[in-house]
Order: sequence, then C-alpha cells, then structure tokens
Amino acid sequence: MTRGATIWFTGLSGSGKSTVAGALSARLEAEGERTFVLDGDDLREGLNSDLGFASEDRAENVRRVAEVALLFSSAAHLTLVTVISPYAKGRGHARARHEAAGVSFVEVHVATPLEVCEARDPKGLYRRARAGEIDRFTGVSDPYEVPESPEVVLATAGRSPEDAADEVLAFLRAAGHLGRTAAR
Repeated sequence: MTRGATIWFTGLSGSGKSTVAGALSARLEAEGERTFVLDGDDLREGLNSDLGFASEDRAENVRRVAEVALLFSSAAHLTLVTVISPYAKGRGHARARHEAAGVSFVEVHVATPLEVCEARDPKGLYRRARAGEIDRFTGVSDPYEVPESPEVVLATAGRSPEDAADEVLAFLRAAGHLGRTAAR
C-alpha cells in the first residue's frame, strides 16, 4: 500500500511555519505529489475550537492534529502540519503514533529567533502578550521546548520562504519521501 508522510513544522508564532509549508506544498504539487496542509490556526477555528491554551489543552490540540495528519498520510498524502506544538512530549506522541502505524514522520524545527518572530508579529500577538493581554503565550509567558533531534532545523531569518521550502524539499528527496504519493 502506498503511504504518504507527515512533515511536522514546529516553531514559535511568526517563525514562518505556514508560509514555508505553503511554498513547499506548491512545489510538491507541481511535481505531482498529493499534499494537504493542516494549519494550526485553521484547526483552532474548527476541530479544536473547544480548546484553550492551558497545558492540557495544548496537549489535546497536538494529539488531535497528529491523528488527523496520520489519517491523511495513511491515505498517501504528504501532510504538512504547521502547529507551534511547544512541548516535546506532544511531538514525541505524534511521532510514536506515526511510527506505530508505519507512516513516516519528519520533524522540521523552524528555528527562528524570538526577536525575529516578535519583529514580524503578523497578528500582533507578541505585542499583546508583552502588554499582559494574552496569558500563557508561547515564548513569552509559556515555554517552547526546542526539539532535540528534528530531521530538519530550518533557519528562516533573512531568507525567502521559497529558499527555506527548497531546503525541506531537498531533505525529503534525499530521505526517499517523494514519489510514493504520485501513484493515484
């Protein structure tokens, strides 16, 4: 049975996860790969709209996203997940679920410094967190546990999303994750 893979982008808010994943998805689709992007913001508006930002809710958010990603990847899609996923335990659980199902899991740490994320601040969240308007904001008043051994460490500061996407694409090619989803 043809299987896809999950490419799990983790990093701070404003790090570039969604932008890079969008550029990567476009490149993969142009090569005939089947992709699906699971964006954390979109999922929090629907599937995970009942969850807050307490540690338990963040863990449940990541658990649900991992299960949906596993479904798409099991159906021969390259599933690009873009969620902060701040805790190592949640990312480890996501990886373990994929491995148990025989589905590849590629962790991409979008390693953008906090200062750069704050300067970008596309939604004004850092400004609000620093003003005390947002409690438990990852990187400001709640921790982000940096991945210990991701497959890709992606620096986005000072580079285009397309260049960053090319780096992930090169890894996927070298690791043999492409060409498996093209058979329809």
